[in-house]
Amino acid sequence: MPLRAEDLPHEIEPLRAMVLSLAAENEALKAAIKQINAQVFGQRSERASLLAEGQLDLELGDLADAPTVTDQTAPAPTREHAKRKPANRNIGRLASWLPRVIEVIEPAVTTCACCSGALHKIGEDVAEALDAVPAQVRVLRTIRPKYACRACESGITQAPAKLRLFDGGMATTALVASVAVWKYAWHMPLNRQAQILAGQGVRLDRATLGKWVKKAAWWLKGLYLRQLEVIHSHPRLYCDETRLPVRKIGRRRTHTGQLWAHAVDDRTWGGPAAPAVVYIFAQGRGHKEIRAQLADYQGLLQVDGYSAYKGLAKPGRKPGPIELAFCLAHARRKFTDVYKTTQSPFAAEAIGAFARIYAIEAEIRGRSAQERMVVRQAKTAPMMADLKRRFEDELAGLSSKSKLAGAIRYNLAHWSGLTRFLNDGRLEADNNSVERTMRPIALGRRNHLFAGDDGGAETWAILASLLNTARLNDIDPFVWLNDVLEQIVSGQTKANDLDRLLAWNWKADRAVQMAAAA
Repeated sequence: MPLRAEDLPHEIEPLRAMVLSLAAENEALKAAIKQINAQVFGQRSERASLLAEGQLDLELGDLADAPTVTDQTAPAPTREHAKRKPANRNIGRLASWLPRVIEVIEPAVTTCACCSGALHKIGEDVAEALDAVPAQVRVLRTIRPKYACRACESGITQAPAKLRLFDGGMATTALVASVAVWKYAWHMPLNRQAQILAGQGVRLDRATLGKWVKKAAWWLKGLYLRQLEVIHSHPRLYCDETRLPVRKIGRRRTHTGQLWAHAVDDRTWGGPAAPAVVYIFAQGRGHKEIRAQLADYQGLLQVDGYSAYKGLAKPGRKPGPIELAFCLAHARRKFTDVYKTTQSPFAAEAIGAFARIYAIEAEIRGRSAQERMVVRQAKTAPMMADLKRRFEDELAGLSSKSKLAGAIRYNLAHWSGLTRFLNDGRLEADNNSVERTMRPIALGRRNHLFAGDDGGAETWAILASLLNTARLNDIDPFVWLNDVLEQIVSGQTKANDLDRLLAWNWKADRAVQMAAAA
């Protein structure tokens, strides 16, 4: 209702309280409008140098390029003086392992223009350029000769036919693997692939391609479940979730399902867990979904502040407790959003504090867990304690409706989980390791729009899990998938020996084979 003059109090104190309350509400509304405009029209980077002049020039969620900070009170370098890691480009050289095709360009005339004598070679100029052969389909014609003995004519000898993904199908494993990789690793929808094939004179219905990838997922489901078991066997786990629209029969609108990501990655401290991720499709985003997925898990779980995870840490849980470590990047993002909308000096100060903490993380990246913990206790712990005091002091003078107050309250409410990494060198300061694995899902969602049904969503989860894990281990996803499907379909690898096909084990075996062949 509009405020009328007769509704205003006549006493000074109530009137002052009303004015302050309305001012705070107005500030919150303005901040919300700015935030919406920033989400739609603004830059999405959280790079500190783009947010506050004089702050540390680094991507706070990516520590690989962060400079070293030895003194927690030292001012962060300005954008002009911040050092960047040189770009890794093939300028002036091409990879030695790429095959070379020799093209020799001879002169049109090899006789002397003066005396007509034969010219002899005195040298040559060599230039290399990266070339490409467009992908093309071909027909693999398999011939199985039949042999019989002329003397006794007792029987016929013939090699057995190779097993295929489809009984009687006309698609090779390589073609099915190619379709799956292009969709779930490189995010090309099936209708575009059908158009590319049509350009080579092969007309296939999109539904046919869909059946191929579904069959590939059926063969790979055992390997997918085994990879999930291996991930859950580690004492530390990352979790995150993202939406996945799914078409429902009889409904005009898609249902918003969820892909939950479970990931491990110990590369930052040289631990035993190779980088791996498994996506699990679920109908919802509530506590019951993640509780069912982690029913047999106990250990450390690094997540954002979403409330569905917090029920996992309740005492008395069976088979054992789960400790939650929260994400410092999410905590910092609260102040990033405040600064973008209000230009708050305190938000800028908090961003700078987080930048110095992340710079220390960059300094200790790659060291052992024990070394990381020692450095964090000596450098980061005092900074976090001071930051908490600053939050509490600032919160006391803020309106409860202030956006800045909301950011501070979020941090203080999650402080125990935000500081857990200080006492455990195996933990990261954030859960960006799993958030990076969500980017392929977002790209696929943008290009594919939705899954055709729940079965399609499960196919998406299986193939995306295995192919993205191959990419995390620096493996060509097509080479890996083609070989793995061949081994599973042919029976060369049995169900009780699937561990050797997991991406990191497959890579190690391949390296041994290549070394032996050399």
